[in-house]
Amino acid sequence: MQIPFKKDPIEFNQRSLFATNIFDLLPSDHTCYVYEDIFEQLETSSVEDNYSLLGQNAYHPRLITSILIYAYTQGVFSSREIEERCHEDLSFMFISHSNCPNFRVLSDFRKDNHEFFKDCFKQSVLLAKEAGMASLGHVSLDGSKFKANTSKHKAMSYARLKAKEKELTEEIEDLIGKAAKCDEEEDEEYKDKTGYEIPEELKIKEKRLARIKEAKKALENREKELNPGKEIDDKKQISFADKEARIMGKKGTFDYSYNGQISVDEDNQIIVGQHLTQNANDKKEVKPALKEMKETTGDLPDKMSLDNGYMSGDNLESFDGKDIDVYIATGKGEKRDQRSIEDSNRKIKKSDFTYDEDRDCFVCPADKPLALKSVNSDGKKVYQAGKAECDSCPYRARCFSSKRGNSRRIITDDKEPLRQKMNEKMEQESSKEIYKKRKKIVEPVFGQIKNSGFRGFNLRGYEKGSGEFSLACAVHNFRKIVKAILGGKACLESGGLVPVVA
Repeated sequence: MQIPFKKDPIEFNQRSLFATNIFDLLPSDHTCYVYEDIFEQLETSSVEDNYSLLGQNAYHPRLITSILIYAYTQGVFSSREIEERCHEDLSFMFISHSNCPNFRVLSDFRKDNHEFFKDCFKQSVLLAKEAGMASLGHVSLDGSKFKANTSKHKAMSYARLKAKEKELTEEIEDLIGKAAKCDEEEDEEYKDKTGYEIPEELKIKEKRLARIKEAKKALENREKELNPGKEIDDKKQISFADKEARIMGKKGTFDYSYNGQISVDEDNQIIVGQHLTQNANDKKEVKPALKEMKETTGDLPDKMSLDNGYMSGDNLESFDGKDIDVYIATGKGEKRDQRSIEDSNRKIKKSDFTYDEDRDCFVCPADKPLALKSVNSDGKKVYQAGKAECDSCPYRARCFSSKRGNSRRIITDDKEPLRQKMNEKMEQESSKEIYKKRKKIVEPVFGQIKNSGFRGFNLRGYEKGSGEFSLACAVHNFRKIVKAILGGKACLESGGLVPVVA
């Protein structure tokens, strides 16, 4: 007996007699409807001003922006794939209003409007604030590496650039000589040649030389800015594809990347500030983070927590004078050893020394002062103990083993009082409890962004990369807002997004 499987519905092979709306096939609670309502709130007048009355009618920038944001929420980043989904995916067709912009239109809009995407991010934050999703009560700042649109195989070291420039220059001079000889003489060697073979090869080599010179100049300008007055290390590298990207990484894995910085609000993990940096570490990122947060929200948070990567003099100074309760992890690699100072197996570290701000000196565990010996032009300060005190100190073997000098030295800068205050603050149990929240606030957000598929940039260059990072952060916020609406925590009204009061 044949098993009676379900048959295709009659509508499958039959045309409808009456007109129908194809989007009725989507579930009534599909997220695309919510996104469409939110996208109607987007202000795009700053981009509209760039369009001309001449030529064919263009797609409205709000439509292109909506398509790009929705595509990123679905983990689709390729402009060609986005165009394909606008042809085939019903939810994409709804967001695009049944338009199917060419992939080049999508790609050019994303590439040419990096400043507008920063404004889109700002609009996402303001919408979240309207809905009561971000109060700026406790904000955590963190950074993560995102791969640049290039690779280590498209790069060259400074030494190799210099060698290749010399090699190509010599080859070009040789080819020019041969071409001249070919034009002047029709000897046995060139009698069957037209005289055009060498110039064609010359053209290729000249293009390669131009690229080498351009990359070499870009590397020299970069190093001059980063390390003024210093000779360029031959091992320094630069990428041909994205000359503004930097080698970054950890645990033995390095690649050309940018460092994405986000400030995340505790309430609903809304990103309230973001910026992209070319710095591999976070030692100078607080100042731009506070600036971006202020420009985006119009305010600064009551409280901030940051990991040890931000424990630098420059960052601490950026907080100075701000009405922010700050918590920064201290002493990574220099964490105070909880064992007794009398333990013979315990080494004595810088964290065991106490800074006396009034006397501007350090005091060692044996209660002896390390006086200020020198101050460099860059602010670096050297403190050193007396030789007699060090020689007679019972802790000498565990404290001083350097072959440079004859007594213990500590090197710091004029920001040491700020470090000491943070050290004291973070030793309090109440501070540790507040700092513990940091991991739950900011770190999951990077996981959510990267798990959605955005792990690297589709655009090249710092400015365009900054725009795309703004877009990725705006997408994260819009996803949180949609979730809040579907969860009944917020709703859209004619005046905008409002919280739902229980």
